[in-house]
Amino acid sequence: MIPEHRLRLQRQLAGICQPLPDGGQRLLLDGRPLGWLDQRRAVVLRELWPALILDEEGLQWRSRGRTAAELSAEIGAVAQSLQALGEITGWRNELYRCEADARGAARGRALFRLERSAFRFFGLRSRAVHVNGWSLQGQLLCGRRALSKATDPGALDNLAAGGLGADEAPLACARRELWEEAGLPLSQRVGLSWRGLVHARRVEAGGLHDELLHVYSLELPAGFQPVNRDGEVSNFLALKPDEVVARLGEFSPDAAAVSSLELLLGA
Repeated sequence: MIPEHRLRLQRQLAGICQPLPDGGQRLLLDGRPLGWLDQRRAVVLRELWPALILDEEGLQWRSRGRTAAELSAEIGAVAQSLQALGEITGWRNELYRCEADARGAARGRALFRLERSAFRFFGLRSRAVHVNGWSLQGQLLCGRRALSKATDPGALDNLAAGGLGADEAPLACARRELWEEAGLPLSQRVGLSWRGLVHARRVEAGGLHDELLHVYSLELPAGFQPVNRDGEVSNFLALKPDEVVARLGEFSPDAAAVSSLELLLGA
């Protein structure tokens, strides 16, 4: 790999986790940092959720010994009110898990569960799985996100990627997404190689995107032609490594970082 390409990949990977902007408010549960909101969203949230207490650390939510199910019901009701106000859009009726310690590859204890589309408003950390697929000709098979996608429509993506559900294991999620997004049969969804964990964080229109990306790699069988089955991918491209580097700006931010990690590890 030429030095210029390596440097660009390193910069792409390093820039995926941005510092929190000044002026926002932390969301805490019994003093434990959970999320982050900008000032406007913090004001909206306090009006809807009078149980929150504002102190020098941020917005404090007290559990008072309640169970995860009870906490899920409380914050879930707040999220539904935010949806009714138009503050949360793209409701999916899918639950993510807010973890007590979401840092490493192993999943932490569930503090509560919440609709996935609400995570960005509250600035909660979620998890996703990305799979890089290699052809026998040394090309990365990349999908183009459908124009109907709520985030990054039309951008290039990895072969398969998806959010990690509340009760889902990363490897099971990778195998499921390979079938739904690329049509890879069960018999060929083996041999996934773990490549690492990428922390993505940035402020977007819907709030704070804070996500741990579980990265896998897979050598695809000879003659494999991906076929999307869930309507989330419009078409696929087979790109050589130098073509991926040249087109990083066409990828979604997370997919660009995941592809960068893959190429750096393989260099």
